[in-house]
Amino acid sequence: MARAINFNAGPAALPLEALERAQRELLDFEGTGMSIMEHSHRGKAYEGVHNQAIALVRELLAVPDDYDVLLLQGGASAQFAMVPMNLLSPPASADYVLTGAWSKKAYKEALTIGAARVAGTTEQDGKFARVPSASELKLDPQAAYAHITTNNTIFGTQWHEFPDTGAVPLVADMSSDILWRSIDVSRFGLIYAGAQKNLGPSGVTLVIVRKALVAAGRKDIPTVFQYRTHAENDSLYNTPPTFGIYLLRNVLDVVKNGGGMAALEQRNRDKAALLYAAIDERADFYRCPVERGSRSVMNVVFTLPTAELEAKFLAEAQKRNMVGLKGHRSVGGIRASIYNAVPREWVEALVDFMRKFEA
Repeated sequence: MARAINFNAGPAALPLEALERAQRELLDFEGTGMSIMEHSHRGKAYEGVHNQAIALVRELLAVPDDYDVLLLQGGASAQFAMVPMNLLSPPASADYVLTGAWSKKAYKEALTIGAARVAGTTEQDGKFARVPSASELKLDPQAAYAHITTNNTIFGTQWHEFPDTGAVPLVADMSSDILWRSIDVSRFGLIYAGAQKNLGPSGVTLVIVRKALVAAGRKDIPTVFQYRTHAENDSLYNTPPTFGIYLLRNVLDVVKNGGGMAALEQRNRDKAALLYAAIDERADFYRCPVERGSRSVMNVVFTLPTAELEAKFLAEAQKRNMVGLKGHRSVGGIRASIYNAVPREWVEALVDFMRKFEA
């Protein structure tokens, strides 16, 4: 079959090697005569996969020993609620920096739990062209935590330097740029990410949280929503999404065997540089609405001179087996999501098409 050139924003492209491994093992996992989907989550076969996935997260992101690695369900949207449910106790307030649709949703959800305030925003006329500078943030030194969204899929912006929140725990939604490069996990109190961009299929949510925050978390909330419950049970308190975690393990294994984080970051930067250069070289035809210092390495957004040309661009791209290029319905335009699993060859094909289309 001819694989599509997949620029979907999420669920997104997965490494071919990870999918082929799943294909080979689908009916008979390691000689057990069953698919991994048919194994008990309490059995040894699945236990091995589960532990490997967590170990690979720890290895690739150099997660310190004083952090728990949790594999949960519900996506980032569930974490919009779980974070304040666990970490926000009266009379404390939480700080939220608004940089796009998802950070606004996280803030709105926090307000249903307790007190929260906007510590910074760059919104203008409903749009975001950059992330705030450090001087623009008005952080509360007494806040329970400060929340950011590190990459904004809809508007194509990204934090390249994380804010210094001092003693206040920094909480980050990294759903759309987790694992694109190495980070210093110790700078964060809690990181969460839906898997469907860089980690694996939809249905798995990664949470990396400082153990001290888990221990201090509220106990007056339902058991299943307490981080301590999942930490104490190795993310096996209830039945986890076993096949999703299996595929996450496969994806992380591909990253490790492909040169690790340093090689992955270089590939990602090279892809983004290639695509942004193609846009900037033809600024009278293609325009990126994001300020250069805030441009996302994961989601490249741009527009054409007219909506009619954008529709024609998308139709012609579809004929070339390119999918997922339509911008989010709230902003329009074009969006190429070039996550970890998108090979450079696909970006080269897009750049070549852009040149021919302009001509």
